[in-house]
Amino acid sequence: MTNTVAAPAQTVERKSWLPMVGLFLAQVLMSFNVAALPVSLGGMVEEFGVPPTAVSTAIVVYGLSVAALVMVGAKLGQRVGWVIMFRIVVALFAVSALGMVFGPTVNWVIGAQALAGASAAIIVPSLVALIAENYHGSQQATAIGSLGSARALSGMSAFFIGGALGTLVGWRPVFLIVLALAVAVFILSFWLRSDKGDPGIKIDVVAAILIGAGIVLLTLGFNNLNTWGVLVAEPDAPFTVLGLSPAPVFVVLGIILGQAFFVWTRRRTKAGKVPLVSLSVLGSGRERAAVYAMFIVVGLEAALNFTVPLYIQIVQGRTPFDTALAMMPFNLTVFVTAMLVVRFYKRFSPRQIGVFAFILTTLALAWLSLVVTNNWETLPTIAGLIVFGIGQGALVTLVFNVLVTASPKELAGDVGSIRGTTQNLASAVGTAISGALLVTLLSMNIGQAVINNVELTPELATQVDLDNASFISNDQLTELLAGTGATDAQVDAFVEINTEARLSALKLGLLILSGISALAILPASRLPRYRPHEIPDPSPES
Repeated sequence: MTNTVAAPAQTVERKSWLPMVGLFLAQVLMSFNVAALPVSLGGMVEEFGVPPTAVSTAIVVYGLSVAALVMVGAKLGQRVGWVIMFRIVVALFAVSALGMVFGPTVNWVIGAQALAGASAAIIVPSLVALIAENYHGSQQATAIGSLGSARALSGMSAFFIGGALGTLVGWRPVFLIVLALAVAVFILSFWLRSDKGDPGIKIDVVAAILIGAGIVLLTLGFNNLNTWGVLVAEPDAPFTVLGLSPAPVFVVLGIILGQAFFVWTRRRTKAGKVPLVSLSVLGSGRERAAVYAMFIVVGLEAALNFTVPLYIQIVQGRTPFDTALAMMPFNLTVFVTAMLVVRFYKRFSPRQIGVFAFILTTLALAWLSLVVTNNWETLPTIAGLIVFGIGQGALVTLVFNVLVTASPKELAGDVGSIRGTTQNLASAVGTAISGALLVTLLSMNIGQAVINNVELTPELATQVDLDNASFISNDQLTELLAGTGATDAQVDAFVEINTEARLSALKLGLLILSGISALAILPASRLPRYRPHEIPDPSPES
């Protein structure tokens, strides 16, 4: 689909960055809202008097709303007009923030996040379409890079600001910031330029149902693999299917519906009808390689973002603020790299940058598997996080830019919807795989260590329930053992086994993630290799 042609000598008119400020803040708006939810969880639980699972439902509902509606959102933007649709959904996001600030019950919070998720489902493709319509050339590449840096900046600031406000004032003022961001974005939207919508565009309802249901099932399935069971149903599973966990069943059904969506879309396109999303944006191996690379790097980021809080908050018993401090080197590096990597586009091809970036993430994860300890604040560990952040920041901007420049402007919304879908699924898969992997490795390590320790009797091992090993702090383990007949020597032995097993599981898990990163070099090697004086020609072939 993408031809490489020599760029004609021409001067591209540079546009004002003021419209981009609004788009940048729109990405901050969504990312800050998502990052603020986990930080506010403790305050909500205390105020509403509900279990943490009730509050975490709001996080799930937001993610599912985005995942299920993002492709429909792209078509609505094309039909109504991107600027008009953008203003409407930003206003709705402000309404959801008001619901968070003034909502009297947890159900209000869940409803507010459902509205925010539905709004974000349209904001996500809008950002891509509006960048494509307002900026070109190097300015467009820089604008795309800013979206990646905005995610890192907002996530980090939400931890710091949310943690400080939650400690000093309460969780509700955090969402006053979300409200202020929404108002600022709405005002700045009047500097955006966009073509009028096309009322003749019809929304493919069948495709919307197929892909929406498929993505919801995939997301629910992957997110609950650890809770409901990887294969056999756990006690926390809401129901069973002939003894099987519903999580893998949901994953299989989601894949089937996804395949049905592609079959339906191809058939509709051949019939000359407008599809829900144009598959031509994935028409060549280079565009598909960009999507595969995006999926892997976002999945790796999600895995790391799951692993670090797991150890700092659960194992070490520290606060979300401590997590923010530990992740600051990574987030700062992603923020800076996502902005600066565009400067290398004139000297290196996307293929060269992509392969080099995946080599960096591979080496960083392998290095972390060697040097990491139960303390994340050592210099070698920080160095590993920084190197991983360089690779991750470069890749997220690069593959996104490849997709945008490879497609004509009128399909920018479709590119945005594919980006949103890919990132949502990758986050769910990365988190699920890392969680299942670490718990499995921990169970194997503890089981083997107990077998080899003569001080620990089979009866005591049964009381501790090694079949359901999980990551707990040494203090929690000591409290658990206090209810058994364990002697002081046996308690010390169990604590030592727990400490060593956790660290061993972490090291091996990081090494396996390094291997996955190494495999990603293959799709990266299929990225475009156009040179400094060449540009991708997105026009259809004649």
